[in-house]
Amino acid sequence: MKKSDLILRMMEKTSLPKEKATLVVNGILDEIADALAKGERVEIRNFGNFTVHTRKGHIGRNPKTGEPVKVPDKKNPHFKAGRGLQKRVNHEQ
Repeated sequence: MKKSDLILRMMEKTSLPKEKATLVVNGILDEIADALAKGERVEIRNFGNFTVHTRKGHIGRNPKTGEPVKVPDKKNPHFKAGRGLQKRVNHEQ
């Protein structure tokens, strides 16, 4: 499913016009992204948790020259599905 599909489904379920449904979907996604950028955790009950995991830096190698290169720490978003979502995916309702 693409974001445009999600907007269409939001329009169908709520009978909102396309412009308002787009604002709702974009607003939710922007708020989740902003919270993660601040290092905050986002929890949506029965759906899942969004967190930021930090990968430690290390010494890598330049494949062309073989010289050591310092790779800095990196932050990655992480999603863990909640119990309610897992049950829906596995048809255990």
